[in-house]
Amino acid sequence: MQPNSQRHLRTAGRMVATEPWWLRALLIALAVSAVVWLIVIPLVYVFWQALGQGIFVFWKNIWHDPDTRHAIWLTLTVAPLSVLLNTIFGIAAAWVITRFQFPGKSLLVTLLDLPFAISPVVAGLMFVLLFGMQGYFGPALREWGIRVIFAWPALLLATMFVTLPFVARELIPLMHALGSDEELAAVSLGANPWQMFWRVTLPNIRWALLFGIIQCNARALGEFGAVYVVSGHIAGETDTMPLRVEKLFQEYNNPGSFAVASLLALLALATLLSKLALERLMAADEPRKEETA
Repeated sequence: MQPNSQRHLRTAGRMVATEPWWLRALLIALAVSAVVWLIVIPLVYVFWQALGQGIFVFWKNIWHDPDTRHAIWLTLTVAPLSVLLNTIFGIAAAWVITRFQFPGKSLLVTLLDLPFAISPVVAGLMFVLLFGMQGYFGPALREWGIRVIFAWPALLLATMFVTLPFVARELIPLMHALGSDEELAAVSLGANPWQMFWRVTLPNIRWALLFGIIQCNARALGEFGAVYVVSGHIAGETDTMPLRVEKLFQEYNNPGSFAVASLLALLALATLLSKLALERLMAADEPRKEETA
């Protein structure tokens, strides 16, 4: 008697084989059409508009505008910094959740998903209410000469909030599945916690960690709503690349807007290529794991 899983696979295989050709063609056409119309055509149009007047005009729109240069610099500073901090937090949160039992653990797991559920605009408003001039902490911070809202610290806080769950959510299921046997064995052999993490835990979670970092980075680069609320939209000071695209478009500077948008698209494509490369490395690593096992 065959196991249920094998019977289900064979049944699924017969169902796929007996589907009418027109149904398969329709589903394929719908999938391809959605990708082409919603992703490929808009992406091609962005690059077409950005480079339509030539590479020299494109370069002028990017590099000769000091506000655009500052927006690029600010984005490429805030995004990596938020990814770094959320990577540290994600590893710590995953470790605590999967290795310890404590009161409020279920609440912590639930709160990790809050940035997925709450609107980024609402998240930005929360930081304004906390750190604004009329907020809870704003007056005290002002006395110390610390400015959060309408300055780069607010951009970092908002970006960290919306990207908070990505690393932790990649690590928690994997660390649950791996368990702590190897870590306990390392400790019993004399490894200290730092050696245990670098030589046992990190090699086991490295692929999930890299996936989480890539997703976190992609989200951080394109964040608009929360950053818009806390930044004040000040050109040359708090505008990030997405905000700069919106401002240039509102000023009817379409070549400049599409030029910055094309840079964001290039960063998105680079993130996608990184993800594909990581998947290939994972696939190549599986046979080696089986051989060593």
